[in-house]
Amino acid sequence: MTITILGCYAATPRTLTNPTSQVLEMKNRMFLIDCGEGTQVQLRKNKIKFSKINQIFISHLHGDHVYGLIGLISTFALLGRKNDLHIYGPKGIKELITVQLRLSNSWTSYDLYFHELESKEPEVIFEDDKVKVTTIPLKHRVYTNGYLFQEKNTERKLNIEAVENYEIDTVYYNKIKYGGDITLDSGEVIPNAALTFDPPPAKSYAFCSDTIYLESIIPVIQNVDVLYHESTFLESEARYCEPTMHSTAKQAAELAKKANAGTLILGHYSTRYESIELFKDEARTVFENTEIADDGKVFEF
Repeated sequence: MTITILGCYAATPRTLTNPTSQVLEMKNRMFLIDCGEGTQVQLRKNKIKFSKINQIFISHLHGDHVYGLIGLISTFALLGRKNDLHIYGPKGIKELITVQLRLSNSWTSYDLYFHELESKEPEVIFEDDKVKVTTIPLKHRVYTNGYLFQEKNTERKLNIEAVENYEIDTVYYNKIKYGGDITLDSGEVIPNAALTFDPPPAKSYAFCSDTIYLESIIPVIQNVDVLYHESTFLESEARYCEPTMHSTAKQAAELAKKANAGTLILGHYSTRYESIELFKDEARTVFENTEIADDGKVFEF
C-alpha cells in the first residue's frame, strides 16, 4: 500500500505548496483522492501514469479540493484517453464539471461517469474483487465525506514445497490460492491448509479531510492501518476550529488513539505556521506513531 502526497496544504496554492490531492495504490489499483489546483502537474512531477487512474474520489466541493479536476479531465482527453473514468463526490459535482465541458466545447473522448453522494450515513460506493471503498461522513461547512479503502484478502500464499511434494500440476495453483482443496489421482483429498499459508493481513486506509473533531466516525475507522486526518491548526489556534469547521493536530491524534489506528498522517496545514514539524510535535504528545504529509512525500506500508 503506497500513498503519494501531491498536495496537503489548506486554502490556496502557493509557490512551494499545493492544495489537497493524493494517490493511493492498493492491490494494483490506483485511486486519486481529491484534486486541488496543480494536481496534474504534481502527477507528472511524481511520475504517476495518468492512464492508471480510473477512479477519482472528491471529499467536498471547496476549491482547494476540486478545482484541479476540470483540467485533469481535459488533459486526459487531449492525451487520447480511452478508459472509462469514474468520479465519486458530492451531489453537484456533475454539474460543476459538465457546465465547463459544455461551455468550452471540450467533451471527453472517453466515457465519464459521475457517482453523486448525498447520504449522511456510511455507504459502500466502490467494490471489486480486491478493494472496497466506504464513505466516512464528516462535518464541514459543506457536505463532505472521507473515504475508507479496504483490501480484500482473496489469495492465499502457496506452500511451494508442499505442492511439489504432492506433485500437483501448476494448472491447479490458482485454485489452491483461492482456497480450493485438491484431489490426487489416488483419490486422496489434500486440504487447502496443507498447501498454503495465510495471506498477510488486509490493509486499510482512511482519508479524512476537511472536518471538525468528530468521534462519530470512530466505528467506521476502528483499527484502520493508516489514518490521514486534517490538522489545519495547532492547539494555540483551536478557537478557529468551530467557525471554520477544521481540526487541530492534537484533536487528530486523539481521534487516532481512540480509533486504535496503526499510523496517523497529518495534513491540510494552515500556512500561518513557520514549520509543519510543529504539527507532528503536538500530535505525538497524544499519539506517538504520527507522521506528517508534505508535497511529494511517499508513504509505503
